[in-house]
Amino acid sequence: METKILQYRIIITPDTQTGTGKVVYTALCPLLGIAADGETTEEALTGIQEAIEIYIESLAEDGEYIPVDHPEQDIITTTSIKAPSKFQYA
Repeated sequence: METKILQYRIIITPDTQTGTGKVVYTALCPLLGIAADGETTEEALTGIQEAIEIYIESLAEDGEYIPVDHPEQDIITTTSIKAPSKFQYA
């Protein structure tokens, strides 16, 4: 079977685990709507890679269209917004 290398944008963010207060990491693939967690960024990345592979295999087996990301076309930046100082921010 011929294979193709697909690239997907992944966003990894720290998150505080409910109940323990421990920091864990969530990896999200926005295009596919798939997420995975891990105690480290490496675990989260490994988990999301496995989840994406399973999802893509499932789509292929069902003869469905496989979404392709084009992260090289994206512009990722931040912006600064003025916000009232009287509120608390997380």
